[in-house]
Amino acid sequence: MSREHPIDVSILVVSYNTRALTLAALQSAVRETHDTAFEIIVVDNASTDGSASAIAETFPGIRLIASPANLGFAAANNLAARSARGRFLLLLNPDTVVLDRAIDRLHAFSLARPEARIWGGRTVFADGTLNPASCWGRMTPWNLFCRAAGLTAMFRDTEFFNREAYGGWARDTVREVDIVSGCFLMIERAFWCELGGFDPAFFMYGEEADLCLRARALGARPAVTPEATIVHLGGASETARTVKMVKLLAAKASLVSRHFHPSTRPMGRALHAAWPLSRLFAHTLRAALTGRAADREAAATWGEIWRQRVHWRYGYRNHAGTSAVPAPAAAPSLTSPPARS
Repeated sequence: MSREHPIDVSILVVSYNTRALTLAALQSAVRETHDTAFEIIVVDNASTDGSASAIAETFPGIRLIASPANLGFAAANNLAARSARGRFLLLLNPDTVVLDRAIDRLHAFSLARPEARIWGGRTVFADGTLNPASCWGRMTPWNLFCRAAGLTAMFRDTEFFNREAYGGWARDTVREVDIVSGCFLMIERAFWCELGGFDPAFFMYGEEADLCLRARALGARPAVTPEATIVHLGGASETARTVKMVKLLAAKASLVSRHFHPSTRPMGRALHAAWPLSRLFAHTLRAALTGRAADREAAATWGEIWRQRVHWRYGYRNHAGTSAVPAPAAAPSLTSPPARS
């Protein structure tokens, strides 16, 4: 049924060639949200799998923005937020399934803990096991050293050596964190506007880290709760490992440039570059010792990632191919019927 004003939460979904998953995510959001007045705004990033038409047909009551160009995750969310009417914005990935009134629970958590200013929940894989990517710690020289030296891989469950992933913490307690994942992130719309939303220089990956670190500089203390749990499959629209890692490394290089102190920035850049190089050496040695096809394939992948370092070593803004969001060839089409529940 239609929701009357005021709207509590505007749910923002960005889809790109994830038709079936996006439909399932939207169905779960509608099905599991009962106590929160909401609207749903979907930006389809020029999908070629019929996502936009399927969404419009299945959910005629949502607001659909069909972009003729792939804007990227950051710019597409910025576009959706501009037409949002809710007090809060909820960023929800298309490869998610909302469980057990998770949006209601996250909204209640935001009201109970206003000082956080950014809120997130707990994510699990389809089989119910923990997906730890719901939140992250900020990068530091120590984190980068541990990753480059292989200590993070050897001691994944030890937070001292795996601080960025909060190693060993099952996300089963309420906790203040540095970064809430953009797959399930709630923020007051007014604060989003104060921050200027996502920086579209982050075409994919790193945008929520940049947002949360800028928010923390203004006094925010992002927090997550296990009471709000969703399934997050992860990487549904990004299947090529080399392409994904180049984008991820570019995002991390940009974060080093923006959020490291000037005195530690050169060290951060060097340690950041050392990680893929160390993975290349490790997998090459392993392949030579074992002769296994899987090890040879891993060595080849990291070799290709290292050869493409010009595309990621200095961050997004320093590479013409990823420094700017492509301009739409024409104005996106917009349908904006009443919000639904």
